[in-house]
Amino acid sequence: MRALEEVILAPDELEALKLHDVDGLEQLVAAKKMKISQPTFARTINAAYKKIAEALINGKAIRFEKKPL
Repeated sequence: MRALEEVILAPDELEALKLHDVDGLEQLVAAKKMKISQPTFARTINAAYKKIAEALINGKAIRFEKKPL
C-alpha cells in the first residue's frame, strides 16, 4: 500500500464543520458556541473546506489533529 500525502484538520476546523454542517447551526450561533467571532468562524470553516477539497481532488488522506491535553 502506498503512503498518501496528508492534509491535517485542526480541532477547531473539525468542530466548526460539525456545528455548521452536521448540527445545522448558522455561523453566528456556531461561533458563539465556540467562543469566537463570526468572522473567525468563517475563516476557520473556509480553511477546513479548502483542506477537504484538496484531499478529495488530489487523493490525499485527511488526518485529524488531536486536541491538546
